[in-house]
Amino acid sequence: MIRKILIAKLASILFLVALIGAYLIHINFFDVNVIFYAALLDAAIAAVIAGLVLFVITSLNGFEKLLLVMIWLLVGYALAISLPTVIDRSLSFYILEKLQQRGGGIKQDAFARVFTDEYMKEYRLVDVRLTEQLESGTIQIKDGCVLLTDKGQRIASFGQFFRHNLLPKHRLLMGQYSDALVDPFKNSADVTDYKCAAAP
Repeated sequence: MIRKILIAKLASILFLVALIGAYLIHINFFDVNVIFYAALLDAAIAAVIAGLVLFVITSLNGFEKLLLVMIWLLVGYALAISLPTVIDRSLSFYILEKLQQRGGGIKQDAFARVFTDEYMKEYRLVDVRLTEQLESGTIQIKDGCVLLTDKGQRIASFGQFFRHNLLPKHRLLMGQYSDALVDPFKNSADVTDYKCAAAP
């Protein structure tokens, strides 16, 4: 039993080393379309590398080997979301980094201007998010219009259902509990000047 635990630990260390190596090689020497998908691919590559070693040279039984590979894939998925994806997409990280850039403090009433005048441009937010959705197959761009695909419609409907029914109704927002984010479009202005015709 102790020998099997040692084998699992060593194989898992090999997986983590392979994951870090695959990620560093990928981001430095290859094109990356979407950071999350690239990190998932790196996790799969690392799992294959460590899995080949595990299946060829260890005495674990087949179920134990398969279980380890599944655990590695879950760890790779968690790391892909928790590190590169969160740091790349997170508004919370941006706020901390912007505060640091501005000497440690920014006036609270200036944050709306920071987000519109700086965040959108510095992070090329529109380009990044449209690229991600194009690569995910949830939108298409046709004649200058961004249109939902059928897949995009399904995901948007799921998101709306989850938001309305399964997000907290009493969420702390600047010192007060509110349900404002359960239906954020409730008080949206009826803007028609940028609408496109629906996809055929």
